[in-house]
Order: sequence, then C-alpha cells, then structure tokens
Amino acid sequence: MGVRWATLKPMPDTQTSAAGKARASWPLYAGFALVAGFVAAVLGWIFAGDSLAALGIPDPGILTTAGYPFLRGVGWLLVALSVGSFLTSAFFISPASDDLPHARLTVDGVLAARTGSLAALGFGLIELLMVPMALSDVSGQPLSEALKPSSWSIAIGQVSAAQAALASAIIALVFGLVSLGLRSWMWQPVWLVFAILQVAPLGLEGHSASGGDHDYGTNSLLLHLLFAFLWVGGLIGLIAHGRRLGPNLAVGVRRYSTLALVSIIAMALTGIINAAIRVRVEDLFTVAYGRVIVAKFLLTVLLGVFGFAHRQRTIPQLEKKPRLFIRVAVVEVIVMAATMGVAVSLGRTPPPPPRDITLSQMVLDMGYEVTKAPTVTSVWTVWRYDLMFTTFGIVLTGLYLWGLYRLREQGKSWPWWRTFWFLLGSVGLAVSMSSGVGLYMPAQFSMHMVTHMVLSMVIPVFLVIGAPLTLALETIAPGEPGKPGMREWIEAFLHSKSLRFIMHPAANTIQFITIFYLLYITPWYSLMVSEHAGHLIMNWVFLTSGYIYYWEMIGGDPKPVENSVMKRLAWLVFSMPFHLYFGVYLMQLSQILAEDFYSNLNLPYPVDLMHDQNVGGGIAWASGSFPLIVVFGTLFLQWLKEDKEEIEEFDRREEETGIDEMDAYNEMLARMNSGEMDNVSEYHNQRFER
Repeated sequence: MGVRWATLKPMPDTQTSAAGKARASWPLYAGFALVAGFVAAVLGWIFAGDSLAALGIPDPGILTTAGYPFLRGVGWLLVALSVGSFLTSAFFISPASDDLPHARLTVDGVLAARTGSLAALGFGLIELLMVPMALSDVSGQPLSEALKPSSWSIAIGQVSAAQAALASAIIALVFGLVSLGLRSWMWQPVWLVFAILQVAPLGLEGHSASGGDHDYGTNSLLLHLLFAFLWVGGLIGLIAHGRRLGPNLAVGVRRYSTLALVSIIAMALTGIINAAIRVRVEDLFTVAYGRVIVAKFLLTVLLGVFGFAHRQRTIPQLEKKPRLFIRVAVVEVIVMAATMGVAVSLGRTPPPPPRDITLSQMVLDMGYEVTKAPTVTSVWTVWRYDLMFTTFGIVLTGLYLWGLYRLREQGKSWPWWRTFWFLLGSVGLAVSMSSGVGLYMPAQFSMHMVTHMVLSMVIPVFLVIGAPLTLALETIAPGEPGKPGMREWIEAFLHSKSLRFIMHPAANTIQFITIFYLLYITPWYSLMVSEHAGHLIMNWVFLTSGYIYYWEMIGGDPKPVENSVMKRLAWLVFSMPFHLYFGVYLMQLSQILAEDFYSNLNLPYPVDLMHDQNVGGGIAWASGSFPLIVVFGTLFLQWLKEDKEEIEEFDRREEETGIDEMDAYNEMLARMNSGEMDNVSEYHNQRFER
C-alpha cells in the first residue's frame, strides 16, 4: 500500500518561513531514550544493595544491576515513541483524502507510522534480551551465565518477569513487522491499540501485581501506563511532525492539548492510588521507596508547569513561532524521560514492609478477603470499588449525558427510552462490578458465572439499545475539509471492512458462542482464573463480545449491512440451542474447573466446589432467558415498524399514481384465469406503475 503523492498539498509559505528547514528527529529519539535509561540505571544501581538484601541473593554484577534498569528505561521510551507515532499518523495528521475507509497516508503519515513500527521492533528486541536478564536479576547469577541457552528454559518456565518480557517481545515484534507493510489510514488506529498492548504484560507483574490489594495495584498501574505513554508519546510525535515541517501542526497540538490534560489528571489519580497501597505518609521521607515516589511527584508537577506554559505562551504563538513550541516541548520530553527513569527505578526499589505481614492465601490470590457467603441480598451490602470497570461505567454515563446536553443546546430531540436503556447499562456496569457481584467473582465459580452473564448478556443489551454512536454523530459537528475529526473517525469505523466482517451474522454468532466453549472446555479457564490479569482479560472479552453481538442483533446504531428482522431472528433461533447446551454441559461436568485455585483460597465458609459449579451451569442456562426476551421483544417491535413503513410506502405510491396495486394484481390474476393473458411471458413482463 503506497502513498498517494499527487494528493499532497504544499505547506503555506508563512509556516515554512517561520519553521525553517526540515530536520530529522532520530537524534532526539536517541537522546530521550538515553536520558530515561541513564536515570533508571543510576537510581537502580544506587538502590541495588537494598534490593539484593531484601531478596537475600548475591550481587549478579553491574551488567544486571545497572543494565537491567537501563534497558527497561530505554524500552519504555521506545514504547512511548511507538504509541505517539501511531497516535500522530492516526489522529494528528490528516490522510491523503477525505474518504477515510480507503484513504492512504500522506508522506508525513508514512514517516510517523514507520517510526512507530521501528520503535516497536526495537522494544521487542530489548524485551528478548530482558528474558535472561530477568533470570540474572532474581537469581543473582552473572549475566554471562543467564545468557546460556540452557538458562532460557528456566527463565521462561519459572521467572514471571521473564515470562512477561517474552510476551511483550512477541507482541511487539509481530505487530512491528506487520505494521511496516500496511500503510492505509484505517490500519493506524489498530496499530495504536497494539502499540499500547505491547507493554501490557509488563504492567501485570511486579510490586503492583502481588500482595494485598493487588487488584487495585494492577488496575491503577495499567491505567497509569496507558495515559503515560499517550502523554509522552503524543508530544514526541508532535515534535517530529513539527521538525519535518508537517502541515496542520496547530490541529495536532490542539487535539493533543486536550489529551494531555486528561492524561496528567488520570496519571496523578492512579499514581496516588498505587502509592497509597505500598506506603504510608510517614514513609515518603524515611525510606528509599517513598523518596523515589516524592521525586516522581515533583517531576510530574514540573511537567504540569510545562503544560501550563504551553497553553499560555507557545500555543497562542504556534502559527507564527512553531519552533518555540518545539524547543519547549523538547525540554519537556527530556523531563518526561527522566520521570520514566525514576518510575523504572521505583519498580526495582524494595517497598516498606506490609502493614500486615500475615497475609492469608485468599489475600495473596485475590488481593482482599471475603468474610461471609454470598446471597441474593448480601451481594448488595458489600462494596469494593472496581477501579477499571466502575470507572469505565462512570465515564460512559458522563459522556452520554454530555452528548444529551449538547444535543439539547442544538435544539434537537432524543428518544427518552434510549437514554433510559443506556443509563441502565452504564450505571448497571458501574454498580454491579463494585458490589458483591464483582467482589465475589474470583472467589466462587457460581459468582464468576453471574459476572460473565451480566457482562456478556445483560449490560450489552442495555447499552446497544441506547445507540451511543448515533448520539455522537448527532452531537459532533463535521470536521473542516481536509481535517477529519471525531465525527469522520466514527463514520469511517462504521464503514470499515473489519466491522463489516465481524458484523456478518455468521461471524458474529460464531465469535459470541465460541468464547463460551473455548474458555470452559479447554484449560484456559484454570490458567486465567488464578491471576488478576486473567480476570481483567476475561471481563473485557465478555463485555466486548456481548456488545458486538447485540449491536448486530438489536442495536440502534448504524451497521455496515442492515440485515432484515427475519434474518436476525433466524440467527438468534439458530444460536439458542448452543447457549442452552453450554449450561447443561457445565451442570453435568464431572471435573471441577480450577479446583486447585478454589481449594487453596480457604474461604471462611464451606463451599462444595462441585455443587457450586453445577449452580454456575444452572445460572448460565437460565440467565440466557432474560436477554432473549428483550431481544425477541425488540426484534418484534422492529418488525412491526418495518411492516408499518411498508404499508405507508404502498399508500404513498397509490396516492402518487392513482393505482391500487392490490386491485391491479387481482385484475392481472383474473386476466390470466380467463385466458386473456399468457401465463408466463406476459406475467413476467407485467409492470405496475410506481
């Protein structure tokens, strides 16, 4: 997929003269990476003694004590570069044409995307090297010993940090290679998602993923990393775009400014939550871990000052003095890189001893304790805020209400029942995941199945009826010519080939049903349920799969292909036996799923694991009835609407032509019966006025 060179427009002379000549940014990338790696290496080496003493292992040598954090800092900067480059090619740089589903990238877009791919490949290679380094780090072996082929199997089989590094390496290398060859605009948001996912395995291990409250620790760290890479990477992408004299820098800066504000707020909140799990206020100045947190906090405040300076001085002068913005941004990224280095050292500095050193197996496996058996009523009396899904539900609610407010300002109306259903889904998601439903999910199979059904078969039904994308299209104004915005991005998504494929009734039904069987028939469930990361992955898959399925079935938003009600109803009837059999299969299963995990929890109340699994199967079998009733009811109403519209169309044509089509049809049949009309040729040549 090449570049449509002929569609490029020359940059205005005023901007060219103000900006000077185009410059390469690779020296800056290398400098940023070295800053992040150097700060991480120095701090890691300084605190290496404390870490080794806490672990009780010998010193593996400076190649590990300083080299490990150095490469981690460089790797994180490369992830930020990859994320920022694809963020730039997808949303900061306009493609070569306004037809987004078929648009090619401009030269600037290709350069940004290529940078993102190469950065991902560099990160993947670093993570491969981190596999033996992780073994050296946790065992005290010299790096020369850990590099031997015989040590790789030990690292991959027994060291969680090595396993995470290998997973990140595979994601980064595969997506980096594939993305090098796909240069259409529609692929850029996809690569942005993979650029973020390549670092996800690293966020699922370490201090935050172990000990008490590790559900909060993992969730807060993942969100912290997400916004950090968007924040840092987005600014690097803009610097590169400005240095190569890319057009419409002001548009990209304006979009990034909003993202940066959201990111720094989210980073501050998630950082505070993550730190509060490990340290008390008095630890901030008395232990090394606390002092590193203070240093990171001060650097973040300094970055906030940079952001304020951008808003007050450089952005207002951007059209006349783009180099001023770039110079300030370069200094800002240097501070960001140093902050990344500090963050890397934080993960290698021993935290203060836990407040309660007698952690139960339940706390180690789940992150918290439950004290009594769940009942229909008690699940609504115990609460634990779910940082991931409850926050997501609150954000969905806020965005929908904001859309309604904007729509009312424009003097437009919106069906009240769509609002009711969507808020029922978004608020229901927030409440259910923070109530006993989400709290007991990892503790018992039956409660896991309740959560599965809620996320895949209840919440999505409510959300899709609310038609959020239609509300967004009604609310958001079109972008300027040649500068597509949020409205155009949504429309491009709705017309994408990938959505057309997954929205095909056969593909959609298969993806929805297959998830049930693959998870519980294969060993996947036993592997996933033992880690908080596994629960996160399962819950997101349940919610996403259910949303896509019911969107195609009854959703109010536009679809690539609008199938008839009868066709959708037929596919629904076809899928019903598979749902019912799945529940029956679980009820009759003689093997206890994830028996070791559930047995080791030592819950404070007796649980018959086989009976609990049978209850879970019954829940899976019975819970399908409720959404099916809603779906059948919605499809029936849509069928009545289609029938009414068809009758109105017949009446309209009759008024326009003066011909009653039913009378004309009966007249034709009478002529055929009397022999006045040939039964074959004249029948097929018969025309009715429209």
